[in-house]
Amino acid sequence: MKRLAIFDMDGTLQDSSGVIAGAINHVRERLGLPPMEEDRIVRHINDPHLDAARFFYHEPRFRPEHERWFSSYYSENHARMIRLYGGIEGLLHTLRRHGCLLAVATNAYRRSTLESLRHLGIADLFDAICAYDDVGAGKPSPDMLVCILERLGVAKEEAVFVGDGERDRLAAAAAGIDFVAVDWGYSDHDDAVGSIDELKDRLHRLGCGMAQEGL
Repeated sequence: MKRLAIFDMDGTLQDSSGVIAGAINHVRERLGLPPMEEDRIVRHINDPHLDAARFFYHEPRFRPEHERWFSSYYSENHARMIRLYGGIEGLLHTLRRHGCLLAVATNAYRRSTLESLRHLGIADLFDAICAYDDVGAGKPSPDMLVCILERLGVAKEEAVFVGDGERDRLAAAAAGIDFVAVDWGYSDHDDAVGSIDELKDRLHRLGCGMAQEGL
């Protein structure tokens, strides 16, 4: 029986491709680099084998000013450029109503994570939120998933992680947590669920805190 559902944020809960691409290009502009096509950015943001700092910024590693410039653009533009995927809010309320704990594990910075979730009106639905700068390493490291389990006092066998990217899948495997892939985000999976109804059914079959009625 699962009693905790952990969600990735970008590409799973919310469509934020435009603001992410814009923020990356804002950093590139500050570094004197030409803009990168949005679809190219979106195709690569979930690649677990990518050296993101080198690919996006031609830098050996991310620097504090990269975070500052990215977060500044995100803060100024997220309100007009992000939206919840259809049915997500209803799913979260259903899970809570049937006793399931909820959490977010995202490679976004904490500041932009909280801004997004608050703007979308769902921040208060989550019992724990763990972002990139809350742990030693982002996904595909299992650090943030382990942190959430410890914070909520939940065993790994009692949790499921829902995400759209290969980094999510690898993090779940490393943490020993069951994984459900969705295909409405920025990655494709052969075994992904393609609709909210399918996701509800998969979570129900995993016993994720939900009584059958009301699904």
